[in-house]
Amino acid sequence: MGVTIHDVARAAGVSVASASRALSGRRKVTAEVAERVTRAATELGYRPNAIAKALRDQTTGTIGMIVPGIGNPFFTTIVESVEHQLQETGHDLLLCASLYTPEIEARRLNTLLARRVDGLIISPCDFEASAPAVLNAARQVPLVQVDRYIEGGGADWVGVDDDSALAQAVDHVVAGGARSVVFVSSRLMNSSARLRLAGFQLATARAGIASLPPLLGEFTLAWGFEAGQALLAGDALPDAVVCGNDEIAVGLLRALRLGGVRVPEEISVVGFDDVGHAAMCDPPLTTVRQPVEEMAAEAVRLLNQVRVGDPRPAQRIAIAPRLVVRQTSRPVTRGVVTAGAGGSMTGDGQEDKETT
Repeated sequence: MGVTIHDVARAAGVSVASASRALSGRRKVTAEVAERVTRAATELGYRPNAIAKALRDQTTGTIGMIVPGIGNPFFTTIVESVEHQLQETGHDLLLCASLYTPEIEARRLNTLLARRVDGLIISPCDFEASAPAVLNAARQVPLVQVDRYIEGGGADWVGVDDDSALAQAVDHVVAGGARSVVFVSSRLMNSSARLRLAGFQLATARAGIASLPPLLGEFTLAWGFEAGQALLAGDALPDAVVCGNDEIAVGLLRALRLGGVRVPEEISVVGFDDVGHAAMCDPPLTTVRQPVEEMAAEAVRLLNQVRVGDPRPAQRIAIAPRLVVRQTSRPVTRGVVTAGAGGSMTGDGQEDKETT
């Protein structure tokens, strides 16, 4: 049997109640008692009973998080950023993946609720089908959506400003001479896919260039490769391709290379996310960088403010992204590349360059 609070109290020469007050910090004890109890607990290797503490305080010190899949580098990055932010609040993270399936997502939510997490952060996998389970969870614990959200909102959300992101991408390839652009992204099953397609269509209409029919599949390398093959099989290549994420862009770049197409001499390619391998692929990928650390910080901040049953409207926070220009897009040949919708453009490292 492990060391108990009774053992600590005996070693410190105080009552069990005094030892409990000293260790919990909920009630004041004298400095001398606090020092004796703390020293005794350390020497004996005492560890408080987490279950008993949770029952007493009605809190577990844990936050549940659900993402569609941890194989996607973007979700890996956002999870790491959220966990880093939670460390500063003293919470531990319990992570689940929905595997892009609403039924699994609903089970994961129920599992985390059964573990009495203090709050939930979720990137819903489906714009419509995820709504019932997410709304049910939001009625029980504080909940914040990150990156993606369900139909009708229903809970606070933090993500990127997709209109600004696509405006920056389209303006950049147009300034490099593109007159025809195609968007390669995911089917419209989630809010990110819908917002990015809408942002692309808005940006191309504003720029007055030809927007070819979008190619929509999955946010995966495999789909990017397949889409690249489809472009190669067409009558003529577009001047530029804007992708819904970096996974698609990297897969597409490989298809173009195997097809003998030179990037960016014959076609420009722009990604979305700026995950780790974007700067490492060949050639290094021009992409829109998602402000992941800021998104994570805002999500945790909102989570600390949410109160179940609060009648206030759900908050929506869209953070401005940045275009990172590398070597898969043609150099700007005319005018000034505008940031669009309050965004900014930047470079990072020797292979990147700042756009002005």
